[in-house]
Amino acid sequence: MRVSPLAGKPATPAMLVDVPKLLTAFYTDVPDSSVQAQRVAFGTSGHRGSPFENTFNESHVLAISQAICDYRMRKCIGGPLFLGIDTHALSVPARASALEVLAANGVDVMLADKDDYTPTPVISHAILGYNSGRDTGLADGIVITPSHNPPDNGGFKYNPPNGGPANSDVTGWIEARANAFLERGLQGVKRIGYEQALRASTTHRHDYLNAYVSDLGSVLDMDAIRGANISMGVDPLGGAGVHYWGPIAERYCLNLTVLNEVADPTFRFMTVDWDGQIRMDPSSSYAMQSLIDLKDRFDIAFACDTDHDRHGIVTRNAGLLPPNHYLSVAISYLFQHRLKWSRDAAVGKTVVSSQMIDRVTAQLGRKLYEVPVGFKWFVDGLLDGSLGFGGEESAGASFIRLDGSVWTTDKDGIVPALLSAEITACMGRDPGEIYRELAREFGEPVYDRVEAPATPEQKQMLAQLSPQQVLSAELAGEKIQSILTQAPGNGEPIGGLKVVAASGWFAARPSGTEDIYKIYAESFRGADHLHRILAEAQAIVSDILTMSPEAPADA
Repeated sequence: MRVSPLAGKPATPAMLVDVPKLLTAFYTDVPDSSVQAQRVAFGTSGHRGSPFENTFNESHVLAISQAICDYRMRKCIGGPLFLGIDTHALSVPARASALEVLAANGVDVMLADKDDYTPTPVISHAILGYNSGRDTGLADGIVITPSHNPPDNGGFKYNPPNGGPANSDVTGWIEARANAFLERGLQGVKRIGYEQALRASTTHRHDYLNAYVSDLGSVLDMDAIRGANISMGVDPLGGAGVHYWGPIAERYCLNLTVLNEVADPTFRFMTVDWDGQIRMDPSSSYAMQSLIDLKDRFDIAFACDTDHDRHGIVTRNAGLLPPNHYLSVAISYLFQHRLKWSRDAAVGKTVVSSQMIDRVTAQLGRKLYEVPVGFKWFVDGLLDGSLGFGGEESAGASFIRLDGSVWTTDKDGIVPALLSAEITACMGRDPGEIYRELAREFGEPVYDRVEAPATPEQKQMLAQLSPQQVLSAELAGEKIQSILTQAPGNGEPIGGLKVVAASGWFAARPSGTEDIYKIYAESFRGADHLHRILAEAQAIVSDILTMSPEAPADA
C-alpha cells in the first residue's frame, strides 16, 4: 500500500466533506437498480456507501427499512425496534427517513432521549435487556452507521432479536426484498411524514445512555479501576459515544479525561489515515496520531471508532497496540481473572487473527473457536455463554459479564477500552508491558495486511477458492501443513482461503464492502520471513486470478 505523505497529519480544509452538497445528493439523486454497484448490498457490517456514488441515498434507506418491516412481519417479531445512529452527516437524515417507514408500518420504535447518538453496543445491550425472559414479542434493532468509514459515507445495519449482527440468511432476504423495491421505484414502500411519525403512538423515547452506563459494573471491575486511581485519557474520535464518557467517569468516579467532546460531521479534528482520507479507525496509527502524541500524559489511553464498536489502546511504552496484541492480552487476563466463568467457555477468534491467540488459549487450557471474518459468528456463543470472549483482528471484541451471562452480542468498543484500565489497575502493568511478557514466552510474531484492487468477478472467484487451486507444497521455505477454505471452529466457508505452515500463515479473502481483496499474513520468524510469505501469497492469488480477464494490480 502506498502511504500518503499526508498520513498522520491534521486534515486540511480541502479534505473536508461539503455537507450541504452531500445531503442534497442523499435526497435528490436516485440509484439505478440496473447498476450492480448501486443496489443494496449487505457486507460484513450492513449496507454502506456514499450519495456521491449513488450507493447510499434516501431510496436505499426507504427500501431497506420497508424490507426490515416485512421481515419482522414474516418472523412475527412484534416487540419494539431500538434505533440508533452515529455522528456521520448522513445518519440524522437517514434516521428520519427510516422512522417515516417504520411508523407507517406500525412498528414501535425506541428513539434516544434528546435525539442523542447511540453506539452500536448500546443497541445490542438494549435488545438483549428487553428480550431477557421473553419468548414472544421480541425486540430487534437498527444502527445507522458506516462504522469508521470516511465522512461522506452512510451505513445501515440490522440486529435481529439475538442482539448481534444479522447472519447472511437474514441479510440476504432483506437485501433481495430491498432491491425489489428499488427496481419498482419504491412502489410498495409505506411512508408517512416525519412530523406525523414523531407524533405517532408507536414512537417512544428511551434512555439508552443511563441503561448502559449503569450496567457497566456487571461486566468490568469498576471498583478496581477507581481504587487504583490510574489516569486515563479517551478520544471518542467524534463518534457516537462522545456523550457517554463523561457520565461513565462521573458515575464511577474515574480519573478519566475526555480529550475531545466535539461531534462534527466533517471530522475536521482527525489526522488522516494511510491513504490520505479521513477515517475514524482506532486501529490505525495514522488516524490515532493525536492520541499517540499524548500517551505520556496518562497511565493508559484509548479511543473508539464512530459507532463505538471498535477500540484502540495506547500505552506509554508501546504507543498504539496492534489489535492482535491487545486481544491476546485481554484473553490472557480475562480467563485468569473471571472466576465465575464456566471452565467450558471458549475463546473466539477469526481466521485472520494472530496465532498468538492460539498459543495463549492453549496455555489457558481453553477451547479455541476459530470462525470466518464477521462478528455474527460469535453471536450464539456469547448469548449462551459457550464463548467467554469473541474478537476480530480489526479491533472488534466483546465478552461476557462477570457472572458468565451475556453482555452484548455485537462488538463493543467501550468495554474493551475500559478493560485496558482494569488490566493496568489489577496487574500493575499496562497491556503493552504484558504483551511483551507473552512474546517472551510464546515467541514474537510479526503481522501485516495488504490490499489490492479486485473486480466484483474476481472477488467472487476468491470467495469460492478450493484447496486444489493452491499448487505450492511450501510456504516461505516450510512445508504447508493445511489449506483451509472452511473455518475450523464451525465449518463455515471463510470466503477465501488460509494457508498454514509451522512458523507462519496467510489468508486471502475479498472485502465485503470495497472492490479490493485482502491478504493477511503472520510469521513467528521475523520480518524477512513475513515478507516472503506475503510475496508468495500474492503470487498464489495472482496466479488464480489470471483466469479472470481483469487481473488486479500488485498489492
